Amino acid sequence: MKRRRFLKTSAVGGLAAGVGSLGLQACASRREQRITVLHTNDVHSHIDPFPKDHGIYPDLGGVARRAGLIQRLRQENPNTLLLDAGDIFQGTPYFNFYGGELEFRLMSRMGYDAATLGNHDFDNGLSGLLAQMPYADFAFLSANYDFTDTVLHGYVQPSRVFERGGVRIGVFGIGIRLEGLVDPALYGETRYLDPHELALDTARRLREDEQCDLVICLSHLGYRYRDPQRSSDITLARQTEGIDLIIGGHTHTFMERAQVETNRAGERVIINQVGCYGINLGQVDFTLRPGPQKPTGMGVSIEV
Repeated sequence: MKRRRFLKTSAVGGLAAGVGSLGLQACASRREQRITVLHTNDVHSHIDPFPKDHGIYPDLGGVARRAGLIQRLRQENPNTLLLDAGDIFQGTPYFNFYGGELEFRLMSRMGYDAATLGNHDFDNGLSGLLAQMPYADFAFLSANYDFTDTVLHGYVQPSRVFERGGVRIGVFGIGIRLEGLVDPALYGETRYLDPHELALDTARRLREDEQCDLVICLSHLGYRYRDPQRSSDITLARQTEGIDLIIGGHTHTFMERAQVETNRAGERVIINQVGCYGINLGQVDFTLRPGPQKPTGMGVSIEV
């Protein structure tokens, strides 16, 4: 598996002091702290590496390699989160035979902290997804899928707050419109809510009510579309505020470099996506340190 360290800012030298307006009230010691975010998307039930003679991805990917890499990176920095941006299911016979159990068991063994839902995660219906939930020791997050009138009610939360090294990190999920992508019988009474509106509300709540220092969105909207009105990671970044990092999925976009967009408040938002099939593991390092912009807060730098 290739290890890619993506540059997360356009600043010369790879550092950007004071990205956004982040504070670190929880860290009373005001010491520098580094948070590592590892992420995948659109793994699509690919458990084994591709064959060595594969025409596009020869001998790439594989859960065993990913697990080893994750373990090594956690040893480098224990203050690490491991996240997935959806479409865990569908793509190999492992899903056809085991219905997602194997995928969830392996993600749990690797120590995933949270995942959002992609359209293919509904391929066995709501009851099929529910049947695999006991094998997942990580959180399922979606702010704009309302499961109130379905069997998934209570199993999927809008967001979750994690703490690493005294830093409060809010993570929430945003999903793509299922109509036209998924048979209505498979998602039943699931209500699709406006992703931009829910992202704004959720990010504000995580910032203000939960006092989060970093806010991460797990998005399965897709990176970019020709139709500028169609919801995507780009429109989400530009039309919202309060989000520091958007981890994308759905479009299988292999980004050689992460993209930095400006949100509606004039602050920078990082967008990253690492293709598909578990070929790459994404990594974002946030360095929080005492900064001049807030008397009791911390500045944040983003480094390779």
